Amino acid sequence: MGTENSSLKKDYFWNTVGSGVYALASMVLAFAAMHIAGPDDGGIFSFGFSAFGQQMFIIAYFGIRPFHITDASYEYSYEEYRRLRICTCLGAAAAAALWLTAIRLAGLYTAGKAAVIFLLALYKIADGVGDLYESECQRAGVLWVGAKELTFRTILAAGVLIAVLAMTKDVLKAAAAAVCVQAAYLLWFRRSFVRYLPETDKSGLAGETAFAGGSAGSGDIEGKTARGVKSLAASTVLLFLSVFVDFYIFSASKYAIDLHLTDADSGIFNILFMPTSVIYLAANFIIKPYMTRLSALYETRSLPDFDRIFGRLKLAVLVMSAAALLGTVLLGRPVLRVLEILLGNAYAGTLTERYGLFILIILGGCFYAMTNLYYYILIIMRRQKQIFRNYLVLAAAAFALSNIAVPRFGLTGAAAVYPVYMGIMTLIFLLTCSRALKAERKS
Repeated sequence: MGTENSSLKKDYFWNTVGSGVYALASMVLAFAAMHIAGPDDGGIFSFGFSAFGQQMFIIAYFGIRPFHITDASYEYSYEEYRRLRICTCLGAAAAAALWLTAIRLAGLYTAGKAAVIFLLALYKIADGVGDLYESECQRAGVLWVGAKELTFRTILAAGVLIAVLAMTKDVLKAAAAAVCVQAAYLLWFRRSFVRYLPETDKSGLAGETAFAGGSAGSGDIEGKTARGVKSLAASTVLLFLSVFVDFYIFSASKYAIDLHLTDADSGIFNILFMPTSVIYLAANFIIKPYMTRLSALYETRSLPDFDRIFGRLKLAVLVMSAAALLGTVLLGRPVLRVLEILLGNAYAGTLTERYGLFILIILGGCFYAMTNLYYYILIIMRRQKQIFRNYLVLAAAAFALSNIAVPRFGLTGAAAVYPVYMGIMTLIFLLTCSRALKAERKS
């Protein structure tokens, strides 16, 4: 019991630090780019990093993590998860290249803008590689190992990006340097983390060299592994589509701004939007450490204990969201003023005059945090089809609302519609989760 409690404390500590550093790095990088490179290049960086790059991360991520960390019975081996992640990461890089080439040929992006956004996509795809290791660490009961890796890799890559940007004033060179650092750190970590895996999941470790083109064992093992990868892909494809569409919903206003407004507008909106990512990560900090335990309770049909922990998580996320919204109302204006000072004279008044929009955006982020809890519960219950149907409906609503509001009302329209479709999403997922749990109790 003492060892288990000690491990849980380390999980909480490093998960808190890792999540906090990851969220803080996104904010610091956006500020650094806007302050050093100016409103236009800074706006390109903000959109490429927090919207398009993150969308490519979703392809690399493939929605696997919730499935992976709740695979308590080891239905799939680490080797199978690893091989699928190789395919998804390569697919994300190809998708980024093809989409940006098409946008460039259509005359919507300059070559420089397309190149910066592509490098930022590679940066985020590297996060998708790291997520493989972090997920396996959590499944093996050592979440702290993966969270520690995330912490140091994020600090190192962000530090190099800012340093190169400060020296060269060139966003393209800074992004390229950060991508190289991400790749180097991951190559180092993948050689060391495998000692934390359980013995039952080490059959595929010879295949760890496959990132460099190696193979993984005999023909029989290869065939079995290939079948396992196909089965895993089939089991998670709806999760991927759901998460991909979910992130589009989360970023619909950003995409509409990139299409209809200026790069500088995109940068300002992303600054106002950044705390929503912090709220989301804070919610994940509350939720993630309990996912393996909730999965085990669901597997054994210990529904009273499951409901008790779920109830506590709902209350915790609700309190956290309410505190974030209240803090925004009370402190939002002076915080925005401080941010303007940090960004420089070119941004004087650009944030404080949008204080009301800031509150609306934070409200939308609070809705999104609560939705995330219901999403994880539905994943544990393997309700992928219901999740996907919900997201399709909501994506259509987000696309229509944002592309009507933004051209007509600019940033005001983007901020106003965001909590509307996020509130609708929370309501739909609450109802879906309630129905699913009710059906489980009756079965």
